[in-house]
This record gives sequence, C-alpha cells and structure tokens, in this order.
Amino acid sequence: MNEFLADPTAFFYELSVIAIPVIIAITFHEAAHGWVAHRLGDDTAYRLGRVSFNPFRHVDPFGTVILPLLLKFAGGPLFGYAKPVPVHFGRLRQPRRDMVLVALAGPGVNVLLALIAGYLHHVAVLAPEGAQAWFATNLEYAVVVNLLLAVFNMIPLPPLDGGRVAVGILPDALALPLARLERIGIPLLIAVLFLAPWLGDVIGVLIDPMGWAIWPAVEALMTVVGALTFNDWVPAP
Repeated sequence: MNEFLADPTAFFYELSVIAIPVIIAITFHEAAHGWVAHRLGDDTAYRLGRVSFNPFRHVDPFGTVILPLLLKFAGGPLFGYAKPVPVHFGRLRQPRRDMVLVALAGPGVNVLLALIAGYLHHVAVLAPEGAQAWFATNLEYAVVVNLLLAVFNMIPLPPLDGGRVAVGILPDALALPLARLERIGIPLLIAVLFLAPWLGDVIGVLIDPMGWAIWPAVEALMTVVGALTFNDWVPAP
C-alpha cells in the first residue's frame, strides 16, 4: 500500500507489465494440462471447455486476481493460482505414466513461453517508440514469471505438478504415502513458504525457503534461457 500511495503511476505501470505475462503463463499452463490429458484419453477438461486459451476459463477470481493484488498492495511476494484443470486419471490409457505426462505439460509450456519471450525481446525495438520499453519489460517479466511458475509447480508435493510426477515415478512404498498428502499439500506449502519466514522474523531466525530453493533454480534457468535466446540481460526477479 505504501508503494501505491508514494507513486500511483509507477505502481500501475509495474502492474501493467506484470499482469499480461501472469495471465498468459497461467492460461497456457492450465490449457496444456487439459490438452495432454485429452490426447491421452481423458476428455473431462475438453468437455468442460478448459482446453482453451481464453484466460477467463482458467481465472480463479480470488486466487488469480484478488490475492495477487492484495499481496502487491501489501508489498508481499508474487503468488496466486488458477482454477485447476480437472483430470480423471483413471480414464487415461496408462494412468501412472500418463499422469506424469499431464503434470509435466504445464511447466513444460511455461519453459517454452520463457524461451519465446526471450527471442521476442530482440524485436522490442520494432514497437512504436513510446511503447518499446513497456514491451521489452513485459517480455522480461514473462521470462521470470514463466520460469517461476515452472519451478514452483515442480515442487514434489501433491497436488502440485512435481508431486504428481513424483507419485507417478516413485515405487509404491514411497508414492502412496506421498499421494496421501494431497489434501494438506497446499496448506503445508503456504505454511512453509509464507508462515515459516514470518515466524522466523518474529523470533529473529532467517527462514527463507524461496531464497534457498526456488529463486536459485529460477535464476539458473534464466541463465540458460538467456544463453539460448542470445540475450545478455538478466531480468530482475
């Protein structure tokens, strides 16, 4: 809120260059899950219209709009979620294998979008003069947002994509106990990523799971994307 009150114009400018990459990243991520599930035998998402690039079919009013805005006003980290794409794993042709493929589709598309944004950064100079910086900043945020979404979703905890992958490839002795965590996975994640750092501040102990695990992985991928797309810039998280 202090950031908004100090400079509303800068606040809304930054919001404008974040909103488009976030919406595209989430929309393509969810649509990819549904498309791969449909190709592998489960048409649930297809019948519900969720294999779509229309963001309104994937946006969760609270998780995609209200929560990120509240965090932005409060100066907190960028965090949100979309409506999960429904997948009936029992309808897949080879449920255990195909569950892994469906789960990997979302993060895989996000990495692809990051690469596309990196390449498009070279043509930002072709935009109208007044829009070049805005267009380039959108693309830089697109790299960061897509890689952050990919890395975050690959945390090996159900119901995140990484949890689905882990359940699909681990032996039953490990997969079954992990699968049982699905109902508490999101509350547990919120506790580790947000409540634990807050508690650390209260007691004077540094607890920073994002800084210890998530951001280093994102920054490593950013370096790879920069090399593959011939960019020498490093977007700031």
